Amino acid sequence: MIGGGVAGLVAARECAHVGLSVTVIEATDALGGPVAGHELAGLHLDSGAESFAVRGGTVSAFVDGLGLTDQIVAPNPAGAWLHLPSTPYCKGPTTGPAAGSVSVPLPKAGVLGIPGSPLADDVRRVIGWRGALTAYLDRIKPVLTIGREHSLGELVLKRMGPRVLERLVEPVASGVYTASSNDLDIDVVAPGLNNALTTAGSLSGAVSMLRGGAAAGSSVGGLLGGMSTLVAALRADLELYGVEILTGTRVEHLARIDPAASATTAAPAADPAAVSASPVAWTVTLAAPAAAGEPAGASVDVASADATDAAGPPAARTARYVIVATQGAQALKLIAPLDGAHAALSDLDWPAPTAVTLTSLVLDAPALDAHPRGTGVLVAVDAPGVTAKALTHVTAKWPWVAAAAGPGVHVVRLSYGRADEPNPTDNLDDETLQALALTDAATLLGVTLEAGQVRGFARTEWRDALSPATIGARERAFRVREVVNAAPDLAIAGAWLSGTGLASVIPDAMAAAARIRHAALGLA
Repeated sequence: MIGGGVAGLVAARECAHVGLSVTVIEATDALGGPVAGHELAGLHLDSGAESFAVRGGTVSAFVDGLGLTDQIVAPNPAGAWLHLPSTPYCKGPTTGPAAGSVSVPLPKAGVLGIPGSPLADDVRRVIGWRGALTAYLDRIKPVLTIGREHSLGELVLKRMGPRVLERLVEPVASGVYTASSNDLDIDVVAPGLNNALTTAGSLSGAVSMLRGGAAAGSSVGGLLGGMSTLVAALRADLELYGVEILTGTRVEHLARIDPAASATTAAPAADPAAVSASPVAWTVTLAAPAAAGEPAGASVDVASADATDAAGPPAARTARYVIVATQGAQALKLIAPLDGAHAALSDLDWPAPTAVTLTSLVLDAPALDAHPRGTGVLVAVDAPGVTAKALTHVTAKWPWVAAAAGPGVHVVRLSYGRADEPNPTDNLDDETLQALALTDAATLLGVTLEAGQVRGFARTEWRDALSPATIGARERAFRVREVVNAAPDLAIAGAWLSGTGLASVIPDAMAAAARIRHAALGLA
C-alpha cells in the first residue's frame, strides 16, 4: 500500500488481518498525518486533529476494536465564542488591542452557525433586532421544491440575510472548514439539511429538525492522552500482524509492470497463504529519505503481497496490489504517469490548496482558570486586531489536558490561514510567530499575556490540503474513484476524497481495502 496517515494505516490493517503481506511507506518521520501528537513543555498534546465526530458510531466502533473504548472522553460542553467587528447593536471596547471588535458566545441552537431560533436572546445579541427579524422572515418565505440548494452561503443569505451570514455562519465555516461558506457544499457540510428544508418549509425549521433528531450528548469525542494514541494503537496492531513500516521514505514513482514480463499470469489464489504466488503488477520506486521540513502528508501506502525483504529500503519495491493514501496533490502526481485517464485527473477544476499553520502555546496563566471564552473562539474575517482565524482553549475544552497541566497552566492553540488567501505566517520565523500567537491569544481571551508566561511553543504546517467540502468536490472525487477503481489491483483513499474527519476517513479506507482484499482472495 502507498501512505502512513490514518487512511493508510486503517487500509493496511484491513489487508493484514486477512493474511496479506503489507508494507506501509511514509515520507515523513512519523505516522498519522493530521492525527499526530507532540511533546510540549512536558505535556503530550495533539498537534493536528483533536477530536472525532460521534455520528453513526463508526469511529467509536473502530476504537473499540483497538481496545481503546475506555479512553474515549467528551469535551467540556461550554461551547465556543465568536470574535466579531463591533457594531452599534453589539458593542466592544473603544480602546486597547480589542478596539473595534467584540467577543460573544456562539448561539447554542444552531447548525454551522445557522440559528434554529432567530429571535432567541443569544442570537439577537450577535445580529441585533433587525438581523433577527430579517432571519425570522425565513419562516414565511416559499421553499424551492424542485432541485437542491448547493452553496451554504448563498442559501443563508437568500433566506436569512447578511447579518446571519457574516456574523454567525461565516466565522464557523472559516474556522471549521478553512473555506468561505459560499464555497461549501450543503450536502457535504450539513447532510440532511436540504431534505429538512423541504419538509420544514424554512431554514430555521430545518435546523431545528436536524438538532432535534441528533443523539443526546456531545457531537464530538476525543481520546484520553490525545488522538495520537489512536495512531500508536494502530501501529501496535500492524506490527502484531507483521506489517512492515517504513518512515522517512518517499515514493517517487509508481508504475505498472508489463504482464508479459511476469513469470505467471495465473489468477490470484483464494488461499491467503498462496497469495505470495500472485504475479507482481507494480513497481514502487523509492526516493531518498524526506528532507527536513518537507510538508507533512507527502506519503504513500503500499499493500504488497510480494514485497522485497532487505535490511533497509531498496531503491524500488514490487507489489501485487497498491493503495494510494496520500494527500491529494501527492496522490494525483503519483498516479498521473499511469495513463492518459489518470493524467487527466490532475486537470479537473481543483481549488488551490490551502496553507494552514497551527501554533500551540503552553502558558503560566492563572487568569485563564475562569475559562473566559468557553472552549475557544472563532474569528470573523473582518474582525480587527487579530490575525488568527480560530483559537482553541485546549485546557478548557479537555479536562484530561487540564489535569495533566496542573493549576494555572494552560494550553491554547491558534490556527492561521484561510482559503484563497496567502497564509499570514509565511515569512515569520518561530520567534515572531510566537509573539503574534501570544498577542492574538491575549486579545481573543480578553486577558493580559506576556512573553515571560510562555512555557512552550510549537508550530505545525499543513501546506497542501485540498478541501473535500467545497462545491464540486464530490463530483471530482467520484471521477477520481471511477478512473482508479477501473483496475482491481489499485485503490485510493484519504480525507481529500472521503471528507474530513475520522468518521469519513475510516469507512472510506476500509472500503478501499475491501476492494483489494476481494481481488487478492479471489472473492466476487
